[in-house]
Amino acid sequence: MELLISKSERRASLVKAQHKRYLFDQIDWEQRLILILGYRGVGKTTLVLQYMRGVKSTAVYFSLDDLYFETHRIVVVVADLYDLGYRMFIFDEVHRYPMWSKDLKQVYDDYPDAQFVATGSSILELSKGNADLSRRAVVYHLHGLSFREYLLVRKNVHIAPIQMSDLLSRHHLIAAELLDSFSYRTDFENYLKHGYFPFFLESKNTYFQRLEETVNMVVETDIPPYEDLQHATVRTMKKLLYVISQSVPFTPNIHKLAERLETTRSTLLRLLDLLDKAGIIHLLKAETKGVSYLQKPEKIYLNNTNFIHLFSPSRANVGNIRETFFYNQVSVVHGVTAAKYGDFMVDDSYFFEVGGVNKGMDQIKGVPNAFLALDVEGGNEKRIPLWLFGMLY
Repeated sequence: MELLISKSERRASLVKAQHKRYLFDQIDWEQRLILILGYRGVGKTTLVLQYMRGVKSTAVYFSLDDLYFETHRIVVVVADLYDLGYRMFIFDEVHRYPMWSKDLKQVYDDYPDAQFVATGSSILELSKGNADLSRRAVVYHLHGLSFREYLLVRKNVHIAPIQMSDLLSRHHLIAAELLDSFSYRTDFENYLKHGYFPFFLESKNTYFQRLEETVNMVVETDIPPYEDLQHATVRTMKKLLYVISQSVPFTPNIHKLAERLETTRSTLLRLLDLLDKAGIIHLLKAETKGVSYLQKPEKIYLNNTNFIHLFSPSRANVGNIRETFFYNQVSVVHGVTAAKYGDFMVDDSYFFEVGGVNKGMDQIKGVPNAFLALDVEGGNEKRIPLWLFGMLY
């Protein structure tokens, strides 16, 4: 037990508290059971340790991939440490612990004056386990770095998140104020290539290796147990991901794609849904709520622009990169659906056409609340710089 406490204190002492992710201030830390989901390497551990440093002596941190938990139950560890005065228990990588959902439910009920925070990278497995904790846990999703956060951690540029209403009405003034604080073209291009995951700070040379490991872990380790997928189905999923990566944004012909992959329509749609829920791809649909996975998506994107450069380093399509960036950044804080006019509809209210400097209003001409999101340094009127949509969170 003393060794666990020592490890916890050491981890907390080593964490850097200089910059905090956007989610830190959104979490209601007073809740008794908090579940934080997100990719491996996205910053969950740092986030909870930053909070723990403020709580100090009443909190203790565990990583559940520690060998100690191969032979020891959470319920026993919590009981022992509770008697020593600990009242906040942080469990990292809970998906590594087979009985995480059952044990968290037990300690939550047994210790009404204690708090529990759990994080995990296997989003599908944790979402399934959360069904058992649905009346107890408050669930948060930690996404990758926004362009705003990238500038903060990479160049120490402090920019407050911008509301969509302000962005639409004052973008020309906001852009002019911000452009002096960073190198637009260089910094934005670097972010699009290797700025979504904080581990670029450790080594840019191994960034894509880490990125590939992240994708492979999700496809080969996280998804199969969730659906009890057979090896052949996993291979089909990997083939599907390859096909998508070579042609995104991908307007799917489900029948032809199923034939190409030698599988059924329903299996194909289920695999697309799993890849979407696991955060590898991003399905653009006509609605955001109450949509069955059997409904064909309007378009298929990779989740973020770094994935595009991972899968197609020599022939990444600039139009695809622009649309993926817009969808990825805006969807964190707003509902994004397929649009009858333009590329995207946001919150069922605003239409956006995404493009380069020469893109015109032709496709959204006469449409109310329609705007251009353009890959330009500064904008005017309905022409909004694309990079500004990276300032929303």
